[in-house]
Amino acid sequence: MSKLKVLIAGAEAVPFAKTGGLADVVGALPKALVRKGVDARVILPKHKSVKDRYDSRLRVLATMNLQMGWRNLYMGIETMELDGVTYYFIDNEYYFGWCIYKGGEAETEQYAYFCRAVLEAIPFLDFDPDIIHVNDWHTAMIPLLLRTQYQERPQGWARTVITIHNLQYQGQTSFEFAKDILGVEDKYLTAEYMEAYGSANMMKAGLVFADKITTVSPSYAREILDPYYGRGLEGILNARKNDLVGILNGIDTKEFDPQADENLECRYSADDLTGKYYDKEQLMKELDITARPSTPLIGMVTRMTEQKGLDLVRAVLEELLYENVAFVLLGSGEEQYENFFKYIADKYPDKTAICLGYSDALARRIYAGSDFFLMPSMFEPCGISQMIAQRYGTLPIVRETGGLRDTVQPYNIYTQEGNGFSFANYNAHDMLNTIWFALNVYQDKTNLARLIQSAMALDNSFEKSAGEYIELYKELV
Repeated sequence: MSKLKVLIAGAEAVPFAKTGGLADVVGALPKALVRKGVDARVILPKHKSVKDRYDSRLRVLATMNLQMGWRNLYMGIETMELDGVTYYFIDNEYYFGWCIYKGGEAETEQYAYFCRAVLEAIPFLDFDPDIIHVNDWHTAMIPLLLRTQYQERPQGWARTVITIHNLQYQGQTSFEFAKDILGVEDKYLTAEYMEAYGSANMMKAGLVFADKITTVSPSYAREILDPYYGRGLEGILNARKNDLVGILNGIDTKEFDPQADENLECRYSADDLTGKYYDKEQLMKELDITARPSTPLIGMVTRMTEQKGLDLVRAVLEELLYENVAFVLLGSGEEQYENFFKYIADKYPDKTAICLGYSDALARRIYAGSDFFLMPSMFEPCGISQMIAQRYGTLPIVRETGGLRDTVQPYNIYTQEGNGFSFANYNAHDMLNTIWFALNVYQDKTNLARLIQSAMALDNSFEKSAGEYIELYKELV
């Protein structure tokens, strides 16, 4: 059998552009697939971050005009290889020359253009994919366009897989916009295909027309069949549940390695945690946390949104900080949460550090230097932060939802098994009680060391996930 050929389309990917976990997945999965013998390639927008860092390494494959409705738009196709993976980039300064996500209707147009450009680019790639693997709503129109407008063209024989990274975001737009910008026929702007609650829904289009649907954890695949998690799309998901598979994300274990991470003051391993404790001291100094180094440090690296459980944190954080605990948070988002954490930083300057914004280097030092990593999410399709924390020997405290349930085994004091701590109900005091339990375990250094070693021993690489994707792809070819 010839080598399986897969083209992965996404809005972002490490190391080219990143705003969230999608970039980690689209960055790590193709490398794992290539290691397993798949010819996996990636197609992305040429964002400003790509141009700034990699422009001298890019080779132009083609330039052309792309028609979108009445618009005649420039389109460039560029390529480079990195770490054994071939990457293609769609160049258009108007759509991708500044923001990764423009927001509102401008963002819908931005990624409608990208969906069309991906399909138009394929004949110029010297690569005929068996599978086009799309990710979230930004690329979800590709299966619809492929089946309704390209079925008689060479691209049309490719099969499609869509991965839902977060069902909360669906790419909703007007019917007029969908017809104008992508030429969608009226018969597809119906409840049977693309319509949802009075809008054209790009995510729904992908769920209807893709050959297979995956989510980023087995638990999330079950949860989204329920209206609470289904976000209005549980109907189509239940209709297609035989084509729905949950494949747990992994992380790039070479990229996240406490024995080799140059962002850390001191490298370390599960066999010798001396460096981890030194990194904690240095992190506290860097952030002007003057509490003793023996003080348990709880870290968060998060978007400040309701989804991430910040209402729970807001309800009990001061009660927690009355005790011998230090807290560090890196992130940004909604103003209400940013203002609350600014208040916390002002009131408890000796034991808290609130860093608004994002720095990958600081994030890694928080993963390494914290004792516990808090993720009390309202819902979490998979979550990567808890796996990075485990890799760095920082014990996650999570709510049992989605991928958090699948990756964190709560510590059992009777069997001594576990690799973190968890609570079930979306309730602030349930979370707080779990934190108190974790802090009690922190005092028992023997059990604590055993838990840390258990967490660091986990195989959270993409190798297993890649194998499951390959089996899924093979069902389609």
